Amino acid sequence: MSSISRQISLGFLKTPPLWTRKQFGIDQFVIPDIDPGRIKEFSFPSKMRLGHKMEFVFNAIIESQNVYKLIAKNIVVQKGKTTLGELDFLLRSISDGSLIHLELTYKFYLIDTEISEPIYQLVGPNRRDMFYTKLDKLKEHQFSLPFTKEGIETLHERGLEPEPLKQQACFKAQLFTPFKNTKVSIRPLNKSCICGFWIRFEELNSEPFKDFQYYIPLKEEWILNPYEEADWINLFNLLLEINIRMLKESSPMVWMRKSEGVYAKFFVVWW
Repeated sequence: MSSISRQISLGFLKTPPLWTRKQFGIDQFVIPDIDPGRIKEFSFPSKMRLGHKMEFVFNAIIESQNVYKLIAKNIVVQKGKTTLGELDFLLRSISDGSLIHLELTYKFYLIDTEISEPIYQLVGPNRRDMFYTKLDKLKEHQFSLPFTKEGIETLHERGLEPEPLKQQACFKAQLFTPFKNTKVSIRPLNKSCICGFWIRFEELNSEPFKDFQYYIPLKEEWILNPYEEADWINLFNLLLEINIRMLKESSPMVWMRKSEGVYAKFFVVWW
């Protein structure tokens, strides 16, 4: 297989945006068509969080196309010695010269159908991460930051003006429906983001799952589709490993191999 950085870059490109065009008052960034072979390989610093790894990936992707020029990234806005926040990326459109402030997000959300409104249904695997709180942070903090006194000064230091500044999000996500309840309505969100299901431990420990093989991917592999070369184990050994995760209140992703080339991915939740 190719290097992990190339695999993750391809996985990133294949992941759909959580919404298209403009929703919630936020424009979705459209990644230009890219020849994956042009994406340079790179290495991640050790012990880096997945969200920060996605910034490395996006940077490599932007450097492999000729529609936008990367002006700056990870621009820290400070008030004295206090950090107010950070702008993820500033891009310049080569065709019209417009400046884009882009915020990057890559999430894994489980759809909790016990909640009525779609934007409130999306929760992280451990229920500590909610889509609507991320949306509020984007709108109320990240996108207002360039227009604060300190944000304007930070842009001026780079010879840039906050007006006119286009603001867009590159918000990609993998969504997981409840087991046995895959027909969900998530409008205005993008149904193409649904790529698996979530299940509770006691449901997994049942007859329908006993004949398949399993693999618990590393977190940096979550973005990938399952592949044949994984170190597959049987259900008994999977349950032993997952039971430890449940005691630690950690919800792992699992890949399931039904037969050669036929896979599924899902989360086992502790809550």
